[in-house]
Amino acid sequence: MVEKMNNHSNNDNNNQEVTTFNSREINPSSIFHSIVALTIWMGGIHLNFLLFFIPLLFLPFSKFLLFFGLQLLFMFIPINENSNYGRRLSRYLSKHIASHFPIFLHVEDINAFHSDRAYVFGYEPHSVIPLGLGILSDCMGLMPLPKIKVLASSAVFITPFLRHVWTWCGVTPATKENFTSLLEAGYSCVLVPGGVQETCYMKHGTEIAFLKSRRGFIRIAMETGKPLVPVVCFGQSLVFNWWRPGGNLFMKLARTIKFAPIFFWGILGSPFPYQHPVHVVVGRPIELKKNPQPTMEEVVEIQNQFIAALKDLFERHKARVGYPDLKLEII
Repeated sequence: MVEKMNNHSNNDNNNQEVTTFNSREINPSSIFHSIVALTIWMGGIHLNFLLFFIPLLFLPFSKFLLFFGLQLLFMFIPINENSNYGRRLSRYLSKHIASHFPIFLHVEDINAFHSDRAYVFGYEPHSVIPLGLGILSDCMGLMPLPKIKVLASSAVFITPFLRHVWTWCGVTPATKENFTSLLEAGYSCVLVPGGVQETCYMKHGTEIAFLKSRRGFIRIAMETGKPLVPVVCFGQSLVFNWWRPGGNLFMKLARTIKFAPIFFWGILGSPFPYQHPVHVVVGRPIELKKNPQPTMEEVVEIQNQFIAALKDLFERHKARVGYPDLKLEII
């Protein structure tokens, strides 16, 4: 279902029309399909742990080495991202995972996006897992953009099985070379600027955006002349309970492995997230002139413009989606 609603901006006297998509009404699902989809999506990490520790504990060392060798093989074996099987699986996962919560997509000005252009979407916050990202993928087909890629930590793409599933779902490594080449090829790119390091600063009851030192995505958008799009997600931080250790050692470990070792759990202590509604709000594009060699001062100026737009988007929509007292902290 697509709904149109008026939203009053504190900074604009005119009414602005918001296009809203409800994933559960667009793609109805069932508990069974939701469980299967979430098991496939979330199960890659747990499966790898089982395939490592069970053979280690219960099999002779020679057979354990065989299992470990197979895992190493799956870390580097090439993946056909255009596989028919893979694309069917990705559509199945996108449909049933989004319906589980459900996820709502709110686009402030959907007519500002053009199918012949590429955009850089900066999505915040990361939370434990940025599950709301899937609503923006080309598998869902809700944004009027035919080519979309989601950028994620390169650590995912050396994780057996998980790398296959995420690749088929349109996720790709967040390297500078990959990012730039995708934009130049006409792909819109969705990324979480704060990255996994943002999880090291998470607080209960407050959304944290680790942005003040994040300028790489700004520079690439400027170098390629692609518009920047602020995106905020509400409710995502409530789909899991979580706990993380504190201290500098934890921070160093997270930066080294490019993944934050956080303990999280959902329904009945399982890895299945709670059925809590998630709202993804897409702001208007910030137009940029192509600047092949921006100075640091120019990058910082655009960074400040993006942060201000993200804050404004957050404040204007938080009450409308049910979080009037929620705060956003930029660090």
